[in-house]
Amino acid sequence: MDAATQLASDFAALPEIIRAHGIERGAKTAIVGEDGALSYAALDAAMDRIAAALQRDGLAHAQAVAIVGAPSVACATVFLATLRAGGAATPLAPGSTPEQLAAMINDCGAAHVFVDANARAALAGQPIAARMIELGSADFDAWLAQEGTRPAPVEIAPADPFNIIYSSGTTGTPKGIVQSHAMRWAHIHRNAAAGFGDAVTMVATPLYSNTTLVVFLPTIGWGGTAVIMAKFDARRFLEMAEANRATHAMLVPVQYSRIMAIPDFDAFDLSSFRLKTCTSAPFSAKLKADVCARWPGLLVEYYGMTEGGGTTILNCTLNPTKLHSVGLAAEGHDIRLIDDDGNEVAAGEMGEVVGRSPAMMNGYHGRPDATAAAEWHDGEGNRYIRHGDVGRFDEDGFLILMDRKKDLIISGGFNIYPSDLEAVLRTHPQVADCAVVGVPSKAWGETPVGFFVANGGADAAAILADTNAKLGKTQRLADLVAVDELPRSAIGKVLKRELRDQWKAIA
Repeated sequence: MDAATQLASDFAALPEIIRAHGIERGAKTAIVGEDGALSYAALDAAMDRIAAALQRDGLAHAQAVAIVGAPSVACATVFLATLRAGGAATPLAPGSTPEQLAAMINDCGAAHVFVDANARAALAGQPIAARMIELGSADFDAWLAQEGTRPAPVEIAPADPFNIIYSSGTTGTPKGIVQSHAMRWAHIHRNAAAGFGDAVTMVATPLYSNTTLVVFLPTIGWGGTAVIMAKFDARRFLEMAEANRATHAMLVPVQYSRIMAIPDFDAFDLSSFRLKTCTSAPFSAKLKADVCARWPGLLVEYYGMTEGGGTTILNCTLNPTKLHSVGLAAEGHDIRLIDDDGNEVAAGEMGEVVGRSPAMMNGYHGRPDATAAAEWHDGEGNRYIRHGDVGRFDEDGFLILMDRKKDLIISGGFNIYPSDLEAVLRTHPQVADCAVVGVPSKAWGETPVGFFVANGGADAAAILADTNAKLGKTQRLADLVAVDELPRSAIGKVLKRELRDQWKAIA
């Protein structure tokens, strides 16, 4: 079956689509990175050799194959080959501690873990059951099946596991989020009009992030070219985008901020861009407006969860008056707001976001209780995923987010939303970045404390006084702490748990 027929169907397995691309557009570059490049024909052949070797080693249907390394062509190829072998690709964050990596490898039940040299050194001596194979080494070459070997055909069902993504651990121990082939097919298929067939997509976030996969997979699925950065650098991104005549990119807000702050940003030729997307963290209206004004192509923000649920889409370019929102529910996505008792709230009121769509996780690997806790069911028994965010719909149906529910501060019986305080703090000319967290208080139960990165010389006491003068009496910050930088995950989320720990250490 050719690629066009598969892409027009109700469901198709990505490995077979890549097989068709290898036949129909074999010479076209599929993936390019700092470790080389692969055409679609070469990618197809490399996937065969890896998949055949995994099957030779006894890979079970839906079994995890772990991958730990900096973003590379080699890591991406193993990811895709795992699917062809019938396994579940499980990319892990190399920045995790060796103990965390070992725990995740053992938790997912992987018999193989593919690593780069740095990950191999980090995992040395760790108690893992999986066979460790270093990419690009003589051991990897010896392990591979012979050239021309094809794996046994695998029947892939929509509900079969496609990948396992471990949560960032910003709220505790990482959980393995199992995503199905049907969920990933939804991500590929919904991009029919996004022009990925002739795209050159900048991949500037890690392969273990859902943020990356929602653009990397459609690029490969539709037959475009993915340009992989091993490590993000704002100037290097602009240089590579210009040199490769990039058309698409998915970036997180902190990356947009760093790119737009490059003094000679306007000197780069970015005229080839057609679509820029963003997700994963709060994206300020001011920054969205700057990107729309100075960077060619549409800017679209997606809001959703790695676990799936509901997605909202904001076309920032076409909705300049709605930049404070995260947009409208995507077609076929049902998003509702509920109160603490699980009841839907009235129109215009705030509530916890829950969502339902074709793109929803199977569950957390080996953790049925955690899976159940992440779900909400409506009166007809339909399953929704709890997003953990608090928000409200405006009169036009655009979703406006307030905060993560867990970050809500209850001080003296009053609800305080950190985002409200951060918005005021961020307006001070001496504040380059900021975050507000709730800390224990004997008098109030909790009280808000701010952390900020200075924009040049700054007087924390003066900024605190200025900010509190603009806040309501119940909102005022108890303290303001200057830091060199805010702790962030690899995809730009502020690690507020670390800020709370930091406060406890200095309080």
